[in-house]
Amino acid sequence: MLSGDQVNEIIVEVENVPSGVQSHPSSSQIVPEKTLVNSSFSLVSSISDIDVTDSQIFSNWNDKKGKQFLWFSTPVNESFPQTLRSSESMGLDAPCTSHESIQGQKLIASLIPMTSRDRIKAIRNQPRTMEEKRNLRKMVDKEKSKQPRRILEFNGCAQCLNSISLAYRRSKNSLSELFNSISLWQKTLKVIGGKFGTSVLSYFNFLRWLLKFNIFLFIVTFSFIIIPQLTMAEKNHLQFTGLEFLTGAGYFRDTVMYYGFYTNTEIQNGSSGTSYNMQLAYIFTVGACLVVCFFSLLFSMARYFRNNFINPHIYSRGIAKLIFCWDFTVTHKSAVKLKQKNLSTEIRENLSEIRQENVKLTLNQQLIRFSAHLAAWVVSTGVTIACCVAVYYLAENNSEFLANHRNPGTVLLLPFVVSCINLVMPRFYSMFRLVERYEMPRHEVYSLLIRNILLKLSIVGILCYYWINTVALAGEECWETLIGQEIYRLLLMDFVFSLTDSFLGEFLRRIIGMRLITSLGLQEFDIARNVLELIYSQTLVWIGTFFCPLLPLIQMMTLFIMFYVKNISLMMNFQPLSKAWRASQMMTVFIFLLFFPSFTGVLCTLAITIWRLKPSADCGPFRGLPFFIESIYRWIDTLSQSRSYLWVVWIYQNLVGSVHFFFILTLIVLIITYLYWQITEGRKIMIRLLHEQIINEGKDKMFLIEKLIKLQDMEKRASPTLFTPERRDVEQSGPLRVREHDAARDLRFRRSVQEDNPKA
Repeated sequence: MLSGDQVNEIIVEVENVPSGVQSHPSSSQIVPEKTLVNSSFSLVSSISDIDVTDSQIFSNWNDKKGKQFLWFSTPVNESFPQTLRSSESMGLDAPCTSHESIQGQKLIASLIPMTSRDRIKAIRNQPRTMEEKRNLRKMVDKEKSKQPRRILEFNGCAQCLNSISLAYRRSKNSLSELFNSISLWQKTLKVIGGKFGTSVLSYFNFLRWLLKFNIFLFIVTFSFIIIPQLTMAEKNHLQFTGLEFLTGAGYFRDTVMYYGFYTNTEIQNGSSGTSYNMQLAYIFTVGACLVVCFFSLLFSMARYFRNNFINPHIYSRGIAKLIFCWDFTVTHKSAVKLKQKNLSTEIRENLSEIRQENVKLTLNQQLIRFSAHLAAWVVSTGVTIACCVAVYYLAENNSEFLANHRNPGTVLLLPFVVSCINLVMPRFYSMFRLVERYEMPRHEVYSLLIRNILLKLSIVGILCYYWINTVALAGEECWETLIGQEIYRLLLMDFVFSLTDSFLGEFLRRIIGMRLITSLGLQEFDIARNVLELIYSQTLVWIGTFFCPLLPLIQMMTLFIMFYVKNISLMMNFQPLSKAWRASQMMTVFIFLLFFPSFTGVLCTLAITIWRLKPSADCGPFRGLPFFIESIYRWIDTLSQSRSYLWVVWIYQNLVGSVHFFFILTLIVLIITYLYWQITEGRKIMIRLLHEQIINEGKDKMFLIEKLIKLQDMEKRASPTLFTPERRDVEQSGPLRVREHDAARDLRFRRSVQEDNPKA
C-alpha cells in the first residue's frame, strides 16, 4: 500500500485528435487507454467516467510522440475500506467497485478546496438524490475539518466572508418568502394566467402594482399632513345630504379632504414649545411623494427591462423550463392541474409566436396592409383631435353654464362628457383591428395603447390648461379646492363608468354573442383599453394629491374593487385570446407609459402651479404668500442665519435649486438607458449566433455518425470473417481509433464547401 504522502497516478493515453473532432469526446466515443496504477485501484474505462467537477485536478501534457495524456492524482487520505464505507454512506449501490471508490475520492478531494458557495453549487449539480447530496456534504465537511490548523487559519477570512454572504442570502430569501406569503391575490393571478395567458395576466399585475403604489402615497400623506391637521380641526357645521359623494362639494368642503381646510399656522404640541410648520410639511410631503414615485418608476423600469429584455433566457422563450422541468413539490390535485394548465398555456404562446414570426408577406400584401394602417391612423388621429376640441370648448364654457344653472348636479356635466368619451372612443379604436389585421397580437396592442394614450392624456392636458389659466386666474375663492373637487368628480365618474361597463356592457355583449348572434361568440379581453383606464386614473391622482390629499385613499378603494369586478367579468364574459402570445415585456411598456408621458406631465403641471401661481388669500396653508414656493425661500433664509444649518442651505442652493444638477441627472439617466439598450441589442446578436452555432454543430455530428456507419458497413461487407469475438470487442471499445482521421477529413471538406457556397 502507498503511504499517506503518496498519490495514485492514472495516465490515459489518447491518440492525436484531428482538428475536426472535439478534443473532449462524449460518452459515446470510447478511446483506448494505458494505465499506470497501483494494484489497489482499477482501470478508468473512459474519459466520460471522469466527473465534470474533477476537472480541477486534471492536467494535460504531451509526450514526444505527439500523443496526449491526461494525468490526475488522488491523495490517499484514508484506506480503501473507508472509501467503500463512504460510498455506501452516499447511497451508492453495494458492493462498490474500486473504480467507484476512486470517483468518490476524487469528488471529495475536488470539493474540499472550494468556497462554500461554489461547493454548494457543485453538490447541487450532482446527478444524485437529495439524501445522497446531504451525505456528500456531510462527508466533505468532515474531511475539511481534518485539515491542518494553519490552513484553516489561512482561510478564516474567506470563511467569514462566506458566512456573511450566506447569512445575507438566507435573510433575503426569508424576506422574499414573507413578502410572497402576504402578497395579494397570488392564487387568483395563477388561475388567470393559466386560463387566459400572460397577456391578460399583465393587466392584473399592473393593477396590483398600482395598488401598492397608492398604499404608500396614502401612508405618507396621512402621517404628515392629515393627522397633524386633525389635531386642531374645528367642527364642521355644514349639513350632509349624501349628494356629496357624487359632487365632492358641500359637507366635504370643510374637511381634511381638500386643500382649503388646512391651516397656515404652526401647530403647537402642548406646553412643550415644539411646533409643526404646516406649510413646510405640506409642500415637503407632496414633494417627497413625487420624488419617491420618480425613483420608484425608474427602478421598476430598469428591473423589468433587465428581466424581460437583457437576460439571455428570455430569447430561448423558456423552452427548457417548460419541457424539462417540473416542480415536484406540487402534490395537491388542484395545484397540479393549475400547474399543467399554466405550462400548456405558455407552450401554446411560444409556439404561436414562433409561427407568427415566420409569416412572410408578398409586396402586394405589404402595400395593402400599409395603406390600411395609414388610413386607420389618419381616422383615429382626426377623431382624437375632434374630441379634444369638444372638451376644450365645454371646459371654457363650464363656468358660465354653472353660473346660469344653480342645480348641484350640473357640476357633473364636464366629468360625464369626459367619461363618455373615454368609454366610447377606445371601443371605436378597437374596431380598426378588422381593417389592419396585425399578424402579431403584440403590435395590435401597442397601436391601441398609443391611440388611447394620445386621447386620454390629451384630454387631461386640456383640463390642466383650463385649471391653470382659467380657474386659478378667475379670482374665485379658494380655487385650489375647486380644482380638487373637479379631479374628485372625474375620478369618481370614471370609476362609475368602469363598473357600469363591466356589469352591463360586457354582460350584454356575452348575451348577444351566445344567444342572439352566435357567430360573434364570446369577446376577448381588451388589454390596451383597460390598462389606459388605470394610467388615466393614476394621472389624476398624482395631479390631485396637492389639491385633495385623500385621493390616494379613494384610488386604493377603487383599485381594490375593480380587481374583483374585472376578475369576475373576465371569468364569466370573456374567452382566451384566439392568438396566444407572450406578454413578458408588457409590464415594462405599461410602467414606461406611466412614467412618460403621464408622470412627466404631472411634474410639469405641479411645477407651474408651485412656481408660477398665486395661492388663495383666504384658505389653505399658503394663504398670504405670493407663490407656493415662497415658503421654501423663507425657510432657507431662516436657516442661513444659523451656522449649524449651513449644510442644508448649501444642498438646496447647489443641488435642489440648481438647474445644472438636474441637467446632469437627466444626462446620466439617458446614458444608462442607452447602455441598457446597447446591451440588449448585443445580447440579441449573441443569442442568434449561438443558436446558429448549435444548429451547425448538430449537423456536423449527424454527418460524422452517418459516415462512421457507412464505413463500418463497408468493412463488414469486405471482410466478414475477421469479426471474431475478440475483433468485435475491439471494434466496440474504440471505433473512433479506426476511422476518426477519415471522418475528420470528410468534415473539413464539407466545411470548406459550405464556406465557398453557403447554399450547398
